[in-house]
Amino acid sequence: MHLLIVPKQVIARAGDATAADEATLGHLIVIAGAMAKKLDLTNGYRLVINSGPDACESVPHLHVHLLARRQMTWPPG
Repeated sequence: MHLLIVPKQVIARAGDATAADEATLGHLIVIAGAMAKKLDLTNGYRLVINSGPDACESVPHLHVHLLARRQMTWPPG
C-alpha cells in the first residue's frame, strides 16, 4: 500500500519549513495515523518524507508517503 498525504499549503521541502508551518506538519502526522487506523494497519506502517534530489524527490511540494502491508527492510533504500 502506498498513500500520499498532501497538504493544501505548499511547503517545498522539509528544510524550507518554518515555525509558522508547525500546525500543518503536525496535522500531516495526525492524518497519517487516522488513515492507518481507518485502513486497519495494525501490523504497522512507515511514513516517509523525501527532501531533495538525493532522496529521489520528484515533486517540490512536501507530502507524506504512508507505506504498509508488506515487510519493510532496514536500512531503507
